[in-house]
Amino acid sequence: MGKLSFLAGMAAGYVLGAKAGTQRYEQIRRTSGKVWNSTPVQNQVANAKEVARTKAAPVVADMVADAARATASTLRQGRTVASEAIHHDTHPAPGSAEPADAWAAATRPSSAD
Repeated sequence: MGKLSFLAGMAAGYVLGAKAGTQRYEQIRRTSGKVWNSTPVQNQVANAKEVARTKAAPVVADMVADAARATASTLRQGRTVASEAIHHDTHPAPGSAEPADAWAAATRPSSAD
């Protein structure tokens, strides 16, 4: 009988606690909604948005521009290295017996043929 009354007490406590928890949650939700929608809070939200737009946006724009410049510089350096390699492959040194381009070098008959 003791276990049965203990289980009944636990079940009643759970139901009452759940109901109280739900009621408390709803109370907190209503109160926080009222606070969020209040004029002073919304004024501060508007001020924060304005500060972000006028002060943070230029900083972010500068960061993006710096990243773009760095990327462009890296790409230019890579293109220069690649173009120098291509230029070297397509224009052999004077007096060299090497073909003028990579295709010719790849398709040239070997001495074993």
